[in-house]
Amino acid sequence: MTKNNANDNNEAGDTRPDRVVGTPKADERVVAGVPGAPHDEHDGPYEASETHVRPEEMQRRGEKVASLWFVLAFLGGIGFLVSYFLFPPNAAGEPAIGHPLIAQYSNMLLGGTLTLAMFGIGAGMTVWARQVMPHYEVHSPYDELPSSDKEKSSFGEFFMKGADESGFTKRPLMRRTLILAMLPLGLAPIVLLRDTGPLPGDKLKTTPWENGRRMYVEGTSRALRPEDLENDPNGMISALPAMDEEGHYHGISLDDQAKSVIMLIKVPEGDWKERMTEKIEGTDETRLNWTHNGIVAYSKICTHVGCPAALYERTTHRILCPCHQSTFDAADAAHVVFGPAHRALPQLPIGVDDEGYLIATGDFTEPPGPTFWDYAKD
Repeated sequence: MTKNNANDNNEAGDTRPDRVVGTPKADERVVAGVPGAPHDEHDGPYEASETHVRPEEMQRRGEKVASLWFVLAFLGGIGFLVSYFLFPPNAAGEPAIGHPLIAQYSNMLLGGTLTLAMFGIGAGMTVWARQVMPHYEVHSPYDELPSSDKEKSSFGEFFMKGADESGFTKRPLMRRTLILAMLPLGLAPIVLLRDTGPLPGDKLKTTPWENGRRMYVEGTSRALRPEDLENDPNGMISALPAMDEEGHYHGISLDDQAKSVIMLIKVPEGDWKERMTEKIEGTDETRLNWTHNGIVAYSKICTHVGCPAALYERTTHRILCPCHQSTFDAADAAHVVFGPAHRALPQLPIGVDDEGYLIATGDFTEPPGPTFWDYAKD
């Protein structure tokens, strides 16, 4: 029995090895140097015997295709910058992307144009490497890791030869379109710095609550009275500052809602802890701090990472944040009894006005929200 070494696609008797996938075809393997003398000196960084230059026709075609990709990348980068400024602030000075639908369109445009820019650069570089740059088969023995002084001094020459042979210096169309494609992406980080300002000032430390400000039931425009909690002695109501600003749903912006929302809780008289009381000067009597008829107001924003601490257990007067289970005692100045939070919920001083409506008698004495805001206060 004889062994047939011929490939099915070769003629009988052809014992040439099959071409490995990804390597140039036989007619494309042009060794650098003078024809007939493949091992002569040449200008590339590697020896002529290790360098296989692409045919000139292929290089020209690759230059045009790569340049086309770079132009598309440039257009994508310009589109990204245009998309960033496409939605200006509204009449109230608030960003238009605060509207969910507009934010969706903005994200699609920003993501799509940035994808086109990055993909165009990647595709152009791939074409450049596969059709313009030469193919090397380098054999390098294992030497000592530290380079010799001679190798160090020749690095600059080696680098410039490689740059020249890669086509970067010899093919201006490809080089210029690559630089053009990179310009918008270089400007993008500088443009995006616009979102870092202006500085917040004291906006994180203050809220719309002020002396005399009434309270609306959250999601409505109904002002609250103490009687709203009298019929439910262990109840809890979420409330917001009574504001009527134009252009905002329920008269208050989402930013102000996020930091000023409170919980009004009615705690029976005998359940208060010592921390909530203070002595009346000149007497032996005590009184509750910043409350009205057993009603107390706390920030609804958890001091851990800002989740809404909206679960209230009537029998124990525990306020629970559902995100990470931080637990606060409403009868003990909302101090932490369990969980990762390290700071009590800020308390809002309250009272009633001449018409009997619940009002705030001032702002929070400390910033509401995550504890890092409190660090900023110092």
